[in-house]
Amino acid sequence: MNGIVIVLVAAVVLAAGYLLYGRWLARTWGIDAEALTPARRMEDGKNFSPASCFTVFSHQFSSICGAGPVTGTIAAMMFGWLPVLLWVLVGGIFFGAVHDFGALYASMRNNGKSLAQLIEKYIGRTGRRLFLLFSWLFTIIVIAAFVDMVAGTFVATFDAAGAVDTAASYAGGAAGTISILFTFVAIAFGWINRRFGLTGWKELVLAVVLFVLMFAVGMQIPVYLDKLGWFAVITVYLLFAAAMPIQTLKQPRDYLTSIMMLVMIVCAVLGIFVLGVNGEAEMTAPMVADLGALADGGQYLFPLLFVSVACGALSGFHSLVSTNTSSKQVCNENDALPVGYGAMVLESFVGVLAIVVAAIMFAQINTSGAGGAAVGTPFQIFSQGVARGMMAFGVDGTLATVFMTMCVSALALTSVDAVARIGRLSFQEFFAKSNDAAEEAGAGATGAAKFLANTWVSTVLTLALGLALAFGGYTNIWPLFGASNQLLGGMTMIMLAVFCKCTGRKGFMLYVPVAFLLVSTFTSLVQSIIGCVSALSASGAAVIATSGLQLVFAILLVVLGLIVAYNCLKELFGKAAGSIPDEDPEWSDLGRANCGK
Repeated sequence: MNGIVIVLVAAVVLAAGYLLYGRWLARTWGIDAEALTPARRMEDGKNFSPASCFTVFSHQFSSICGAGPVTGTIAAMMFGWLPVLLWVLVGGIFFGAVHDFGALYASMRNNGKSLAQLIEKYIGRTGRRLFLLFSWLFTIIVIAAFVDMVAGTFVATFDAAGAVDTAASYAGGAAGTISILFTFVAIAFGWINRRFGLTGWKELVLAVVLFVLMFAVGMQIPVYLDKLGWFAVITVYLLFAAAMPIQTLKQPRDYLTSIMMLVMIVCAVLGIFVLGVNGEAEMTAPMVADLGALADGGQYLFPLLFVSVACGALSGFHSLVSTNTSSKQVCNENDALPVGYGAMVLESFVGVLAIVVAAIMFAQINTSGAGGAAVGTPFQIFSQGVARGMMAFGVDGTLATVFMTMCVSALALTSVDAVARIGRLSFQEFFAKSNDAAEEAGAGATGAAKFLANTWVSTVLTLALGLALAFGGYTNIWPLFGASNQLLGGMTMIMLAVFCKCTGRKGFMLYVPVAFLLVSTFTSLVQSIIGCVSALSASGAAVIATSGLQLVFAILLVVLGLIVAYNCLKELFGKAAGSIPDEDPEWSDLGRANCGK
């Protein structure tokens, strides 16, 4: 199969899903372009900060489109590229995009409430506290997986004498330098925009100039560190990124990252087309693998495919981004569809590109896990594949490799800083007395709870546990991440079903995804528990430190998930239709002043 055909078909299917199903969903639930959004009414200069459609889209897309659509799809190709492709397309349109848009919409109609606060409103305070604990544990798993993957992408190669192999390490070292510079460039970019009011083409030109300078410096001064060194660098970055006001680092970084990612997508598509014209885009990976042989080895299509491919098809993490940050930035309700539904559709397309690139590269690099281990991380496989396509239309090989390594790592870093921020907020919210979205996280806490709810303390605790779990390696963490991620998605879908029923909206389109996700995720988590127990039967402190910690997490996730899911389902069948209307609008002093109220 030629990769060009798959890319074209997928693009048409995903575009049709957005234009037909996405717009139908927006009409069914009701979008009011005249309504003042929480970002405008409750603007506070910290969390509620109205932004343009492209800026919020950039934040949503760059936050959700991290390691998932590359890592998950490539790892799942052990089953063949066709099952992965079908799940990405069907899951993206009918599961993931509905989930993301629904969470964003529900939050906007409830004064920017987080998912946990929505659960308290529709399910109860106990459900909220249990969900916050679940969310916090989940974000720790995500931090662990993404930090390990990014560090593994940047890590230097050393020879037998302990010296750096510069030829093998250059791309990762240069991309690492650029990533370090990216933090300071993003802060400067945001300050300049705010100081001089840059918008539109002026903002874009500034971004391009900063990109060129950043890459020029990074390619001249590569940083060579071992994995532990990169763990330390990434952790320091996350410490500040999770605690800073959103407009200081997160918004400008997301804008810059989205431009980079759009360029990456264009380069990937052009590369596949040029390779196809040259007769080099044949997908050599098997369309469908020997599922019986895989099952004999304990690798079952169900549920493994549906929890491995998370971010490309459906990811519960997206609901945390939609409700914790994006809903507080949307300036017009019309923007909710491109931000919520559109960003997920574009992420699905990135997943399709990852499938095609890996399938084309299969003859050179085995990505299936069935007949030999993959060479490098999924990031590196995808980077090498797209760089090969870029070289086919004339881009210098070194520049292409560094650019692609930077792109995929920038995505992961942008996602993991969003995760770290959400993890910190979830931990703080656990101690909060109020269920008001305008209140600071942890508001009302006293004594020891007040200390734990401190921004820096909660951030350090979250990152410390994530870093401890990261030493187990992303390959061991990914199944646990996938299962807990999809379980979070299932719980979000149940909450949305309750929201629709309580507010008199139609919610039938959520029932099949809820049932499927609950069955597949609990099955996978039970398998993870069995696997960890089996691993612990071996001796060794390393096994206890990694598999033991994963076992604790898996058991906690199952227990919390069952309790929250039960309470949600009970409310879904027990609540009367139209019994809880949308919240009355809340205002901040700054919001009143800016809106003339």
